[in-house]
Amino acid sequence: MTTATPSRFTLELEFATLLASPAYLSHLATSKVLSSPPFIAYLRYLLYWTQPPYTQYLAYPGPTLKALEMLQREDFRREILRPEVLDRWAEGLIRGSLENTEGV
Repeated sequence: MTTATPSRFTLELEFATLLASPAYLSHLATSKVLSSPPFIAYLRYLLYWTQPPYTQYLAYPGPTLKALEMLQREDFRREILRPEVLDRWAEGLIRGSLENTEGV
């Protein structure tokens, strides 16, 4: 039995969606991948998700796009290692999610 290999689009969508998770950002930071030049270039490449033809596919567009934006900044990639910064980031995502559901 063979299984289909996911398309590049699917893999990149899944990865971009993971960026909305503070726990996953913490994992990336502690694994030191956020200081890797090839990974930083990949994050720049992923900015195509900010374009309208692609944003419609994101499960969590607000947090995903904010994470992509912030990960372009060297200071954020360095500071996300600090637990208090990660906590503030998570709180901001929760606050944003709650504000977006008011009146629903």
